[in-house]
Parts: sequence; C-alpha cells; structure tokens
Amino acid sequence: MRAVVQKVENSSVSVDGELISEIDKGFMVLLAVKDSDTLEDLEYIKRKIAKLRIFEDNDGKLNLSIKDVGGEILLISQFTLYGDARKGNRPSFIESAKPDKAEEYYEIMIEELEKEGISVKAGKFQTHMKVSLINDGPITILLDSERII
Repeated sequence: MRAVVQKVENSSVSVDGELISEIDKGFMVLLAVKDSDTLEDLEYIKRKIAKLRIFEDNDGKLNLSIKDVGGEILLISQFTLYGDARKGNRPSFIESAKPDKAEEYYEIMIEELEKEGISVKAGKFQTHMKVSLINDGPITILLDSERII
C-alpha cells in the first residue's frame, strides 16, 4: 500500500463541477492499494498517517501529529501510484488492486482513521475528480508498506 501525504492549509475535491469534500488544516492523502496488500499493510499505513509528526510545535520543530493539532484528512483513492512507466511511455497498472479490493481497503482506511479520532473526508471512489490544495511547507511524505524495515 502506498500513500502520499501532503500537509495542507486546505484541500478540496470536486466531481463534475460539484464540491464533494473539503478540509482546512490537515493532510491530503492519496492512497493506492496493491493487489498483494493485506490488512497488515493497511494497519501500517494507517498508523504512520495518524502518528506522522510534521506539524510545528511552539519551537518551530516538526514535532506534532495531526491529532495534536486537531487537523483533518482528505483521503483520495489514487490507483495510479502503482503506475509503472519504466518500459515505454504508457504506464502499466497491473500491480494496482482490482476495484473491489481497492474500494474495500479504502473504506476500511477511512473507518480506521476515524477510530483514531481524526476527522476524515473522502473523494469519490473510481471517479474522475478535481483535487485542489494549498500545500503547507511544502511538506510531502511518501509512505509505502513494502518499505518496512
């Protein structure tokens, strides 16, 4: 499982010109599910998102988590994070999970982050979306459950 976490001042997502979700201070997270992912991968990524300390404390150090600052998450399904463009110019998405599994894990991720006490807004699964954000920092972190040490 992969997640791109961007610290934002605000972020929103629209479908067909209609605003469907928006957040203020927090994370805009692009989430991709791999065909071989398990619930252990999901738990790892959820834990990392919930505990990631990339908000400034009173001394200006990146020491605070999203829960510490009362931030929100805008979670967007993004299967293209598993796009492989090493051969040719058209990416292959064969490592991405099939829609049924990807949607199941996406919904579970929303529930699990909410259980952590974090407000989560979402995009619309398997839909062309327009995502807007103001990246704060900019700070962007890539999480990958296969890179566990």
